Amino acid sequence: MRHLLTSIAFTLLAGSCLAQDPSQPNKSKDEPIIQDNSFLIEEAYNQNFGVVQHIQTFQRQWISHDWAYSFTQEWPVDAAPRNQLSYTIPVLHFGGDGSGIGDVALNYRYQVLGDGDAKYAIAPRLSVLLPTGDSRRGFGAGGTGIQMSVPLSVVHNNLITTHWNIGTTITPSQKNPLGETATTLGVNAGQSFIYSVNNRLNLMLETVWASSESVTAKDKTLRDNTVLLSPGVRWAYNFKSGMQIVPGVAFPVGVGPSSGDWGILLYFSIEHPYRKLKPKK
Repeated sequence: MRHLLTSIAFTLLAGSCLAQDPSQPNKSKDEPIIQDNSFLIEEAYNQNFGVVQHIQTFQRQWISHDWAYSFTQEWPVDAAPRNQLSYTIPVLHFGGDGSGIGDVALNYRYQVLGDGDAKYAIAPRLSVLLPTGDSRRGFGAGGTGIQMSVPLSVVHNNLITTHWNIGTTITPSQKNPLGETATTLGVNAGQSFIYSVNNRLNLMLETVWASSESVTAKDKTLRDNTVLLSPGVRWAYNFKSGMQIVPGVAFPVGVGPSSGDWGILLYFSIEHPYRKLKPKK
């Protein structure tokens, strides 16, 4: 499951937009909802202007005892907000290879359609994966990669929201532990159902599929497919200052080609204003 953990460590979470739909009868108009904070699926909402989000995830596989940790920080760029910058730093642990930093991701997202108040939202992302991980120990690709992803978010009603992802990763000169290089191409897709029990409690079901290549010899690769089904729950603590803290837990299970392993995923997000915002007229 090493390739699966590495893929999860590079999962890039979407920024939040804590909008409230006043037509939702079972929710308070004065209390923020949990509109982002998915664990494995990217949502199509950029950060609100003046609000920064700090996201941490930790996953451990019970059979292999391997684990992956990631830290993501997201910043809005303009007051629209249409543009968002973020970065992701992964740390990996693989049995006898010990622990080490993975490939750091620098991310740009543009809000093409909708926002947190809309029924539909789309926010494509372009990322550069820096070769900061040690490819000799399996912690990185050994070469710079480009990742593209298109997330779509759909609000069906006041209880159900779904999110849909499709993306690809290209690494022109990926290395194996022996230093042999080849061009690799990965594709991925994902989908999630979010059930809103109330403003501060959501039930989740996320599904992730990834098809990735590893270098077996110079200019030769081997493709591997993974499928992950992950039920989970998240809840929020809202503060008068505008800060929102969202912990969560999920239990990812490999199915199909990934069957035979399972684990636990812990999530923790802190979101807060970093500047004084002008009140809306």
